[in-house]
Amino acid sequence: MVVDVPVTVAGGQPTPGEVAAMVSATMPRKRKRAVYQPQSEVGAAPAVAAAAVTPAPPKMGRSKTKSVGPRGNPPSKAKAANRVVCLDGSAPGYHLQKGSGSGSQSWLIHLEGGGWCRNLKSCASRQRSILGSSRYMESQVEFAGMLSDDQDQNPDFYNWNKVKIRYCDGASFSGNVKEEFQNGTKFFFRGQRIWEAVMDELLLKGLRHAKQPSGFSNRMLCWVKCLSDGGFFLDVEDISKQRTLRAFYSDIVRLQDLKRRFLHCSSSMDPGQCFFPREVVKDIRTPVFILNPAYDAWQVQHVLAPVASDPQRSWLDCKLDISKCSPNQLEILQGFRKELHDAISELKQKKDWGIFIDSCFIHCQSLNSFTWHSPSSPRVNNKTIAEAVGDWFFDRREVKELDCEYPCNPTCHNLIFAKPFKG
Repeated sequence: MVVDVPVTVAGGQPTPGEVAAMVSATMPRKRKRAVYQPQSEVGAAPAVAAAAVTPAPPKMGRSKTKSVGPRGNPPSKAKAANRVVCLDGSAPGYHLQKGSGSGSQSWLIHLEGGGWCRNLKSCASRQRSILGSSRYMESQVEFAGMLSDDQDQNPDFYNWNKVKIRYCDGASFSGNVKEEFQNGTKFFFRGQRIWEAVMDELLLKGLRHAKQPSGFSNRMLCWVKCLSDGGFFLDVEDISKQRTLRAFYSDIVRLQDLKRRFLHCSSSMDPGQCFFPREVVKDIRTPVFILNPAYDAWQVQHVLAPVASDPQRSWLDCKLDISKCSPNQLEILQGFRKELHDAISELKQKKDWGIFIDSCFIHCQSLNSFTWHSPSSPRVNNKTIAEAVGDWFFDRREVKELDCEYPCNPTCHNLIFAKPFKG
């Protein structure tokens, strides 16, 4: 079933991978049908102000996107410094679909992905798109895959509260820069505030009921787990022996002043290293499920063989269709797969963490019903992604599904591109 969910503007102030946070009210029983709730979409990230008035969302149907830009009198300098906004100053937003029955107190909050901007020029470009401004966001989005309310497509989370938080800050909900002007032009790097504001608003809309004391005076029986879909980006050399993504990440960290947020980073480390999942997971205590293809199509195109590293375009056919890779290129791809396995080696030892690494040439897989859970979905050890995630979340078994090398898995849906992913 396709469900179009309207956008809610987060707060009434003048204003590449995916992450899902899963919150269940109590320690679930086996096969419990929990309410699925994705994160609310906020411009380019979840943004909500506790004291703000949230406008009523558009009615269901194909209504046009309503303007959610600045309203009323200009804010004072003090208020402006605390505003929760997208890159361009517009209000962030989210989509919310309420759960039902046994899932009414369980939430699935989805943080939208969409790459990053590394400098003012690329951030200015994002300001004119859905990835930097709520003015361009569609009023309704489809909830499918992990966000579906169809029990056949989404057996464990179909009736949860679902929230999709829109991404519009350019740095994965990480920035918190007070200044508004960069080189004389207005930019707002406030992704962290968007996330915090959206969560504040969702608490008022029912998320707080997932924290029931159940007879305990000090202990909340709130069970939180997270899933990373296609987000384990690797710090590897490209085919020209350059660390292209590290340089890109270093620019993001400097632009949005992020290094101080990474407690695991030493002063001797390159700023870009701190932004990689391999480093970030060192400070994560919440159980996480790592869902990643071993041959992530976005990373093959932009990390392993970016355009600058291949002036002769010898990798173009391989980047568009893995079946057209030469034996030498396949050998390099197998080395890339090994880098991923090495990067998650310590995580394999964590019993409460889950892993599903298939040998497919694809990117994100949880928001597509075809790849999430269907008769023809990719399988590892005869388990679909949805079955593996459900087993992990409800502690039915320890989940560490690691596929064999390409082209061993006939259930893979390998993408074939007309042109590479946009960088």
